[in-house]
Amino acid sequence: MVKKEANSDQLITTILEGIEEVKGQNIDILDLRGIENMVCDYFIICNGTSNTQVSAIVNSVQKTVSKKIKDKPWHVEGLQNAEWVLMDYVNVVVHVFQKHIREYYDIESLWGDAKVTSIESTYN
Repeated sequence: MVKKEANSDQLITTILEGIEEVKGQNIDILDLRGIENMVCDYFIICNGTSNTQVSAIVNSVQKTVSKKIKDKPWHVEGLQNAEWVLMDYVNVVVHVFQKHIREYYDIESLWGDAKVTSIESTYN
């Protein structure tokens, strides 16, 4: 069980590097481990300013994770219109939004019991 935790930590760190590489904004990590019947341990949520930036964030995350820890998402949804892209790394699910879509769905409030960690970035 400890190995899974270390792998999640390494995956989260690498995903964050990929997001920050292309200046993803408003990065939050939701720790869902304390919530019963969850299908994953963490959500990482961020947003971009356009569909082009959302696509760039997704590509950066995929490349960074693939290069550094030789992992790839089990499933990716939403790339066609790049308003809300979901990247499923099994224990960690990444949500990349356009800002107005993130505000509309407000998924952070849906998981109000989760422990939220906001990542400070120098470019926001």
